[in-house]
Amino acid sequence: MFKKKNDQILNEITQVLEKINDLEVQQFIDEISSANTIVVCGAGRVGMAIRGFGMRLAHLGLKAFTLGDSVVPSISEGDVLIVASGSGETQTIFDLVTIAKKNNSKVLAVTGNPDSRIGKLADTLVKVTAPSKTKQVDGFISVQPMTTLNEQSLGLFFDTVVLLLMDKIGETHDTMWARHSNLE
Repeated sequence: MFKKKNDQILNEITQVLEKINDLEVQQFIDEISSANTIVVCGAGRVGMAIRGFGMRLAHLGLKAFTLGDSVVPSISEGDVLIVASGSGETQTIFDLVTIAKKNNSKVLAVTGNPDSRIGKLADTLVKVTAPSKTKQVDGFISVQPMTTLNEQSLGLFFDTVVLLLMDKIGETHDTMWARHSNLE
């Protein structure tokens, strides 16, 4: 019973991740690696997925922060705000994108809806399209509740981006561990 459900989940994640465009990912990585300061944000469970990504960016030695932390600096030209929103319409995230754009920061968006308000404002966009229990994508409906598949897919997407960034900027497992908190 467990194995069957687990196999369904893994199959769904694979179906979502296989559709991601390599050129979009490469542009995403190029923008991240050249940014002065990086701030990441997302709402709800999407926010949890991108929060882990922000942590790994810092472990890579990049000047990265997660919105909500007390040490987030202001951003401006040369900086990037990375946002994740499945719908691309999350009001709080849209408001932050608008502020970033007013301050001449680039916006990198990960969304399933490039035609959304956030998608239209993004300088760089990676489309991650995951169906939910109530919303089909290409005739595919997830067996999982609500937007669980999207959040799972985002977590693995961000982990894959970290591996690609490691290759690009010459980081290793050991160099990253050296930046991990020792106050645990």
